[in-house]
Amino acid sequence: MPDFIYNGKVYYNPVEFAMDRVGGTWKMPILWRLKDKVYRYSELKRSIKHISDKMLTTQLRELEQDGFVHREVYPVVPPKTEYSITEKGKMAIPIVEALRNFGIELMGLEGVDVEHYK
Repeated sequence: MPDFIYNGKVYYNPVEFAMDRVGGTWKMPILWRLKDKVYRYSELKRSIKHISDKMLTTQLRELEQDGFVHREVYPVVPPKTEYSITEKGKMAIPIVEALRNFGIELMGLEGVDVEHYK
């Protein structure tokens, strides 16, 4: 498989490229939530335990820059910002769901209680 360069970074395969866009600890949980509804920043923050403000902001910016998330800022006081999933973001949901289901299966095989995740 040939290497390729995108935005100045060398990629060795398509999986690496995809994981660079939606991989990591927080991007998939963000997309998973946005698949069902539009969220304000504070709602997303409350729904994802253990994520810092800095990390949530960084991940949302990257998802927006890569076209997976749309950010809408309303010119009101106090400021109102909403985040929604784009069509490109919706393309990632079946992959996120497959990884989630695989993770639940692996957890069950290792004796982890998975009832909360079903």
